[in-house]
Amino acid sequence: MSDFYKSKRVVVTGGTGFVGSHFAESLLELGATVVVPVHDRPLPIEHDGIETISCDLESEKDAFRICEGADYLLHCAGPVGAAGVGPEKLMHGISRGLSLLTKTLHAAWAQKVKRVLIFGSSTGYPALDHPVKEEEFWTGDVDPGYFGYGWMRRYMERVGEFMQNESDTDVTIVRPVAIYGPRDNFDPKTCHVISALINRAVSGEDPYVVWGKSSVVRDFLHVKDFVRGSLLALEKLPGAEPINIAYGKQTTVGEVVEAILKAAGRDDLAVQYDETKPTALPFRMADTTKAQVLLGFKPSISLEEGLADTVAWYKENQRLERVKSSLAHCE
Repeated sequence: MSDFYKSKRVVVTGGTGFVGSHFAESLLELGATVVVPVHDRPLPIEHDGIETISCDLESEKDAFRICEGADYLLHCAGPVGAAGVGPEKLMHGISRGLSLLTKTLHAAWAQKVKRVLIFGSSTGYPALDHPVKEEEFWTGDVDPGYFGYGWMRRYMERVGEFMQNESDTDVTIVRPVAIYGPRDNFDPKTCHVISALINRAVSGEDPYVVWGKSSVVRDFLHVKDFVRGSLLALEKLPGAEPINIAYGKQTTVGEVVEAILKAAGRDDLAVQYDETKPTALPFRMADTTKAQVLLGFKPSISLEEGLADTVAWYKENQRLERVKSSLAHCE
């Protein structure tokens, strides 16, 4: 990657979360000065090069404060959808997500931030049985299983386009697929499919229950590849022209299950597929031709390597939590 980020002041909203913290790490490696707003949770990483600012982005005053003097802003704050989340909680996430986006972008506009990165979602695509291309995004309605969340992400893209057209700030729009990796959410009540499967494998759940069918196709991308692709997009693709950052290879849930059990050393577990549980679309995969041609981006981490990496992190994190708990009881 070029010196595009070197010595630049880059704000990462949501930098205390899963994806945002990986962006912060990568930006530091690229020589950027990284600013992370901190509200209700601490940074999951330790690095003297990260400047933290205590604030609430729901406050217009705080949003303006974190954008002051920034060259670029990566808006990673906001809700992430998950199977099994109830409509009321989803509505709360939609409301908060739109509020955070509009207030943060307004602040970036007013403070004359040069470039902003925002995220659409592959959930905004219509239900198609082939790898979806960027130009197919608006060719049909969002699948009913993603209706609320998918339309929220569609609207976020429109807000980004408005900012691109009316302000002096350049906007980059990235459409992610299913992102996984170290520091993901492993809460059984709200986590995504890979986190849930790893959680159950490491705990030795037997029978090993998997939601939906083994034939369901998804596009899973390791967080480090996602961050690399997104940073290339911010550098090379201003103009609010949406782009898929994805693995671009067909992967079934059955293949993911097999790889996770192998990485966890639990091939002995009896696998059962519960087809009564929600899985939304039977096929969702993104076409990555545009990212390859315009950005030179290709994933560098295979699914097997990425899952092994994530399982290893989860096991180590569990071990550290047990050590902390034991020390606390000894005090």
